Amino acid sequence: MLDVCLLGCGGMMPLPYRWLTSLMVRYNGKSILIDCGEGTQIAMKEKGWSPKPIDVILFTHYHADHISGLPGLLLTIGNAERTEPLTIIGPKGTTAIVGHLRAIAPELPFEIKCVEIEGDEQEFNLCGLRVKAFKVKHNIICYGYTMELDRLGRFDPERAKAAGIDVRYWNRLQHGEEIVLDDGAILTPSMVMGEQRRGLKLSYVTDTRPTPAINNNVTGSDLFICEGMYGEPDSEDKARAHKHMTFREAARIAKDSDVKEMWLTHYSPSLVKAEFYMDDVRKIFENTRAGKDGMTTVLKFEEE
Repeated sequence: MLDVCLLGCGGMMPLPYRWLTSLMVRYNGKSILIDCGEGTQIAMKEKGWSPKPIDVILFTHYHADHISGLPGLLLTIGNAERTEPLTIIGPKGTTAIVGHLRAIAPELPFEIKCVEIEGDEQEFNLCGLRVKAFKVKHNIICYGYTMELDRLGRFDPERAKAAGIDVRYWNRLQHGEEIVLDDGAILTPSMVMGEQRRGLKLSYVTDTRPTPAINNNVTGSDLFICEGMYGEPDSEDKARAHKHMTFREAARIAKDSDVKEMWLTHYSPSLVKAEFYMDDVRKIFENTRAGKDGMTTVLKFEEE
């Protein structure tokens, strides 16, 4: 299962009642953070989640409302006595930008590894998850992300017996381990497992106009977290001018992409009550929620 928390849902600037957009995902004792605007570590503290287990930080792009909280967060992680390396992944220029921000956080007890995304799409294996970055349509280079947790098929003892596999190896094979026997023979999980079952998929997209790349990548998501910069009915011209999305545009993507649930985020500072516009949005895609700071869910495998 995946623990998912929308730490903040604001865009452009933190407000007394709204932190800047940031998402934290926990899986198997490890954490991944997407974006880190000003105030992110306070939002994390309010939620009661620790920054120490963060192994990876993913950046969508390098506007201040998505990265200005990084130096303070790094210092907080360091003060928590972390010593394991931390990986930061983002668009081209990540190494230089992180280096400049570290001028005010120069001494840390852990190594930072910077990875710059290459091309329009790139996949990574991070913390036991398959993570994919895909380019969206903003006024600077910006990426959306999907995270997928695969699920093995059920263990089939009859297949294991038919293959003559010693029972002492069954548990290891069930957990995905390949085993090399003394005679050089190789036992693989596929020899004892049934067909792979449906896993979990989380998608996160912000600061973009609608573009086919979003639909192509978020299709089938259990949870689709998408920017809704503007909720007002007459805001599409403004959204096009600033390369952002409206609530209704996000809802149309969710509907066309057959996602299970959508949360809206990255609201304009002028948008005071997102819920005010949700009736019209739900006419397009019913299972939409207006994101709020600290909104949390647990994504679980479907029971069979």
